[in-house]
Amino acid sequence: MKVSQVPAYLRPGMRGRTVPAMTVAVDVDRLQRDLEAIVGPRRMSLRTVDLETYARDMWPRLLLAYREGGPAALRDAPRPHAVVWPEHVREVVALVKLARSYQLPIVPYGGGSGVCGGAVPLHGGITIDTKRMQQLRSVHTEELICDVEAGMSGERFERELARRGYTFGHFPSSIYCSTVGGWLATRAAGQLSTKYGKVEDRVAGLTVVTGRGDVIETDGPNRALRGPNWTQLIVGSEGTLGLVTSARLRVAPAPQLRVFRGFEVDDVTMGVEAIRRVLQKGLRPAVVRLYDELDTLMNSLGGSDHAPARSRTEAPSPPVATGALPAWPAVEPTREDGVIDRLLAFARGRTTKQVALNAALGNSHLVNKLFGAVAEKVARRGCRLIIGLEGARIRTEVEAALTFHELESLGARDKGEDPGWAWLKNRYHVSYRMSPVFRSGAFVDTMEVAASWERLLDLYHSVREAIGRHAVVMAHFSHAYVDGCSIYFTFAGTAPDARSAERLYDAIWRDGMEATTRVGGTISHHHGVGLLKAPYMQGEHREAMAIYEAAKASLDPDGVFNPGKMGLRDRWAAASPSSHAHARGEYGSAPSPSGVRR
Repeated sequence: MKVSQVPAYLRPGMRGRTVPAMTVAVDVDRLQRDLEAIVGPRRMSLRTVDLETYARDMWPRLLLAYREGGPAALRDAPRPHAVVWPEHVREVVALVKLARSYQLPIVPYGGGSGVCGGAVPLHGGITIDTKRMQQLRSVHTEELICDVEAGMSGERFERELARRGYTFGHFPSSIYCSTVGGWLATRAAGQLSTKYGKVEDRVAGLTVVTGRGDVIETDGPNRALRGPNWTQLIVGSEGTLGLVTSARLRVAPAPQLRVFRGFEVDDVTMGVEAIRRVLQKGLRPAVVRLYDELDTLMNSLGGSDHAPARSRTEAPSPPVATGALPAWPAVEPTREDGVIDRLLAFARGRTTKQVALNAALGNSHLVNKLFGAVAEKVARRGCRLIIGLEGARIRTEVEAALTFHELESLGARDKGEDPGWAWLKNRYHVSYRMSPVFRSGAFVDTMEVAASWERLLDLYHSVREAIGRHAVVMAHFSHAYVDGCSIYFTFAGTAPDARSAERLYDAIWRDGMEATTRVGGTISHHHGVGLLKAPYMQGEHREAMAIYEAAKASLDPDGVFNPGKMGLRDRWAAASPSSHAHARGEYGSAPSPSGVRR
């Protein structure tokens, strides 16, 4: 072991520009020979370009550091000792045993689309990329369960199911660049989660390689009849308890009918109440999205209310540009026509349609204070609400009629099909707008939190006020359930220099997380925890963290799996008061939130 310095932003809640961390001194030639003996020379790498690639995921805080630091930032950041691409569970077992013998950490890696730093190799080690384990093994038609390997990409998984007449019903915005295993690791949610549930609601069982090198299958003939649910212990653990190699997932018949509709409501309060009433009457739309005034304004400025006519019977199907998976979104926007582009222009003091607020980020508090009036004068539409339903034809027609009637009885105004189909057409685009924003010298990020219905409006106002002190912020409500709902905040900002941008970004997250826990919300609904939210785990889970620590000690006694994440004690951290404080979650602790699903 040796002590090295890592950037402090990799340890949220700790002070200083760098902090100490333990890394392992390794005989590289010997490690290479041992890895080649397991996976062969073509499925392992010690090349610098690969080690630098696997040193990060899509956490915007990392993108800020790399943008400002250039090649030096890559050299200073922790990197894995090696990257491997296993194809079979027995190879994963051998790799775990090898890592234990070397006392090297293991970092599981899926698509690299995570936004919380969960795949960062804090202490080096072996990064195991699962994408070579990519088969849909079978679909059991009588049970409506499929067997799928963890490295399969979301897009390919859904297309393969659609070809057989089924859907998993899970469509995150990252579907083109995320994997099944990544979804399970973070308790991900897709855009149709109100109907189909989050990924933890769709999983029947897992095959997991633990830190002991044991293979555990969490389901069996009596999986739903007795005893603890071991599957749910693993789901959401972000690779800290073991590596998921395959899963048994619940599928549904592909929908016969899809119906989309746009509504407008007077304000957020009215919209939230309407959604709650619909769901608590037993209706289950697939898509529920309520946009606050600024988000409604940003969408209206882009003229995104209209979409080409579509068949009401259109359902997910394999060909590109049809169904739930359209053609690939354009990576490079050619003009300021996306919501992210318009929000950034708003933050910098310019918008389309001659709306001149003349405010850069330093005046963001004023911008956020004025946005309601500006939205009302320009958009004159209140708040936008998108509703979508899908499923068997007769049931969907009846449920759509009942849902629309309920909304109209509560004062929502029907705007027709176009806004709904326009949302469907553009729903994956936002993820591909972010890189140009960072290249332009600004930054943008999202914060997804959740609460029960009784606390939801308090959560909205508390977090929006906290973020609004630092950046321009808008929000939409989605992933709605009988007991509560998620809120998805999008914020954009600029700063005069790199250090200021980093401080600003950190302040936004600190204040946003503290505001969330202060009103009893949960710190993450579907993006996971990783490094970013690790300091707040103790405050949210309190005594339950002892159960998590006990599971870690039992399944991974050497602590090799993904150390430093999820607020667990990090045996690899250099002994120092600050590192122990971080492990105990002493920075950012807050009252326990409500029981709304995470």
